[in-house]
Amino acid sequence: MKKVVAIIQARMGSTRLPGKVMKNLCGKTVLAHDIERVRQSKYIDEIVIATTKFKEDDIILREALENGAKVYRGSEDDVLRRYYEAAKENKADVIVRITSDCPLIDPFIVDEVIKVYLNSNYDLVTNAGIYPENRTYPRGLDVEVFSFDILKKAFQEAKEMYQREHVTPFIYENSKNIYYYKNDIDYSKYRWTLDTEEDYKLIEIIYKSFIKESIIFILMIF
Repeated sequence: MKKVVAIIQARMGSTRLPGKVMKNLCGKTVLAHDIERVRQSKYIDEIVIATTKFKEDDIILREALENGAKVYRGSEDDVLRRYYEAAKENKADVIVRITSDCPLIDPFIVDEVIKVYLNSNYDLVTNAGIYPENRTYPRGLDVEVFSFDILKKAFQEAKEMYQREHVTPFIYENSKNIYYYKNDIDYSKYRWTLDTEEDYKLIEIIYKSFIKESIIFILMIF
């Protein structure tokens, strides 16, 4: 059996909304909600929070461990290296890439993307990608699935700074074997990610409107 590991990148040093992963949403941090929602996946064997070695990110270490996730600490700027080393340390065969600014991440969609990947020979399967014309889901529901071997190739061969910072551009630019998981209706104009104070206010309203104790809500957009 292939080991499927979700790696969620997180740090306190966001430029537009510093400390966003520790902001409160209905009594829990954004990071805690990220972990809880990803944990609902039927396919993910392990969740790893990939953060930096900076002291300011010690709080992410504690929060991740308290919520049952593993932690890897690595480079701040070379996020590709951080992902590769986190995947290697945790013996991942398949990596599910999610970012911590997605507290509305939908475990159902995550599983659909993973399922397509596991039943195919694609290099990468995603519902997002780096090219806007391929996106049909709102920003904030992004998931990418790829093998450790593909990640290793990117780690070894990617030279440009943006390729190291954003993890997967090298794969998109050098593979013709990518599948874009699309919704029948295009909702790409919607923004459900957490990057600004305005984003936070919207997500807070959504949580207060839908969350119930011990229930993971999803937003039906089909």
